[in-house]
Amino acid sequence: MTEMQKENAQQDSSATLDPSLQQQPLPAKVLKLLFERLDISVQMGALIQACEQADKSLTDAAPAKRFSLIAHTLKLQGVQAAQLRWSRFDQRRLPALIFYQDQWQLIEQGSDAQLTLTNEAGKCRDFSEQILEEAIVLWLRTAPKNEQSSIFSLKGNIAARLVFTEMFKTRRWLVDIIIATVIINFLAVATSIFAMQVYDRVVPTLAYATLTTLVTGMFIVLSLDWLLKTVRARTLDSVSCAVDKAVSQQVFDHVTHLQLDTRPRSLGTLAAQVGGLDSVRQFFSSGVVFALVDMPFALFFIAIIAVIGGHIGWVYLALLPVAAILGWITQKRLRRLLKEQMMRSNERQGLLVDVIQGAESIRASNANWRFSTQWQAITATISRYNIRQKAISNFATVTTGSLSTVAYVCAIVVGVGQIEAGNLTMGALIACSILGGRVIAPVSQGIQYLSQWQSVSQALDMVNQVLLLDSERRTDQNLLLPEQAPDSMALDAVTFSYPESPVRQLKIEALTFKAGERVVLLGAIGSGKSTLLKVLAGLYRPSEGRVRLGDADLWEIDPNIVSDHVSYLPQNVHLFKGTLRSNLTLSGAVSDSHLLQISKQLGIERIVADSPMGMDLAISEGGEGLSGGQRQLVGLGRVFLAQPKIWLLDEPTASLDNESEQQILAAISAYVKADDILIISTHKPALAARLASRVIIMQRGEISADGKPETVLPKMMQRKAPNTAAATKPSGPRTPKSFNQDVIKKESINVI
Repeated sequence: MTEMQKENAQQDSSATLDPSLQQQPLPAKVLKLLFERLDISVQMGALIQACEQADKSLTDAAPAKRFSLIAHTLKLQGVQAAQLRWSRFDQRRLPALIFYQDQWQLIEQGSDAQLTLTNEAGKCRDFSEQILEEAIVLWLRTAPKNEQSSIFSLKGNIAARLVFTEMFKTRRWLVDIIIATVIINFLAVATSIFAMQVYDRVVPTLAYATLTTLVTGMFIVLSLDWLLKTVRARTLDSVSCAVDKAVSQQVFDHVTHLQLDTRPRSLGTLAAQVGGLDSVRQFFSSGVVFALVDMPFALFFIAIIAVIGGHIGWVYLALLPVAAILGWITQKRLRRLLKEQMMRSNERQGLLVDVIQGAESIRASNANWRFSTQWQAITATISRYNIRQKAISNFATVTTGSLSTVAYVCAIVVGVGQIEAGNLTMGALIACSILGGRVIAPVSQGIQYLSQWQSVSQALDMVNQVLLLDSERRTDQNLLLPEQAPDSMALDAVTFSYPESPVRQLKIEALTFKAGERVVLLGAIGSGKSTLLKVLAGLYRPSEGRVRLGDADLWEIDPNIVSDHVSYLPQNVHLFKGTLRSNLTLSGAVSDSHLLQISKQLGIERIVADSPMGMDLAISEGGEGLSGGQRQLVGLGRVFLAQPKIWLLDEPTASLDNESEQQILAAISAYVKADDILIISTHKPALAARLASRVIIMQRGEISADGKPETVLPKMMQRKAPNTAAATKPSGPRTPKSFNQDVIKKESINVI
């Protein structure tokens, strides 16, 4: 064993098999603090007795097993414990217990991106996450929230149900808005009464004292009206922002946990679908609630007009259903049109993202004209839809405005007749005309909101299509939290095909990987090597069969536990906007010394040395500015920093030169522990000769050979050599026999 392997084994032992961790009891006082944070009601006396009983029964056991006995003694339902390394822990799941400085402490989010630790004595201290890299976390998982689970399990438009559930989670704001709206509408009557009193009493007698009193009263009314409208708008804004924050977070979390093999292939379209939430937020914050609450008051104002103006009320009562029918027709005509327009808009968004990502290939192939033609065709279609939509909306708006004018004219005509008959005064007629605007205006606004609602409805349908996609785990699934690290990984009768594809990518009857094995996957392009690694990593779900991690089905284990034991290097490493440091430490907290050690071992320090910014080297989206080999080194750095139990490496040296390749192979030999499982997919038989204790040959998604390198590789060379000879005829006097011998010799040299 090399010095690096010994050091690695010591680090791993201190992190997972530390005797002080196994023998350290779980303190009742710290557990009580954690229970209080999680709203779990437990009596302190019963908790102390449960902890003492666990210490007596389990003198040398894992913390998760100790807690299981404590939970069983306390009869806690739906509470499970999981033991994780801090470097692989999802900090959104805080608070938790952490074993730091030889004692269990409560860890929770503090201020200024710090973490607060509270020990058994109740003393609190703030720490940075890098200091806690090697610490062990005991995380408690409580029963999932039934509300969210029911939302995602119900049929219909999940997105709409999600929005309205969040919107009406607390109805206090709606009560406040309704009360404010009722008062505002009652205050609106004061304006018409003011006009009636001025024209009927002040103007004929020039009673300025009465005018002063009326103006003072109107000033008070207008001030109260302004205050109520301001508070009402602010309340709705705060509610819409809270709803947008909650819903967008749930949608984003769902997108990040989508089952990758069922995810839409057009990322631009997927992004546009999720972006539809913006139009939903704008709609609900635009005053639609006010309009909905105001609409019933149209009948109230008609009643007031009837009381003041008599037969004038029949004018507005007759025209009100005409405006409502107009709104219904508008909504019906816009429904299909807006659906087609949004689909084409999402298609254009997908094309834009595709062109930006593939700009180099497009220019190198001189294919700008092809994509420009597609863009022009889609834009022309969207423009036609937009013109038709605007025409329908403008027709409804103009017609409603004209209807309001018709109502005003008819009211004046009827009012003149009532004045002639002595049933109405001039002031009453003016008051009725003012109130008439309050009848048609809500209907006009309602028609406009109905037009907007069609866009929002289509946006919710698009978001709903995203929410209907399968996630990696069901929201109501009771996931397993194994206490022991896995010592094997196996596939049982596994087949895999992409959704709606007739091509079978994998068919494996039985395949097992045991602790300590070094496996190299060999095979031609498209033989299924990368797909197999993705299935083992839990990125692709088998169409049939099971993937077992230890003794449990991988898809029944909590993803945090899986990520703690399994790390995967994709063939194409993706970098994110940020810095070199942030891209290396995606998995979680990493100390500077560990980061520098891995960087030196893998050769990443050469990237650092070439930049004056060092580890703060700016990285753009996708890693533009770094070569393919440099991006691959960063991807390898992520895996090495994760220190997994199972290493899944897909073409780890494909983009590297010979010097870097040798450095990576040396790092793999040094850092992969004796009981780890290493599985490498490659096209280079030389890697098998150097690293492998087992070689698997894949062909068309199936295993054609599996055994020791000295047994499998010569057979592979014998099969490959005749094929090569048949494909390439030697020129000149060379015979096929001598040519085959040269090929075999060449392949043997490559292996060595």
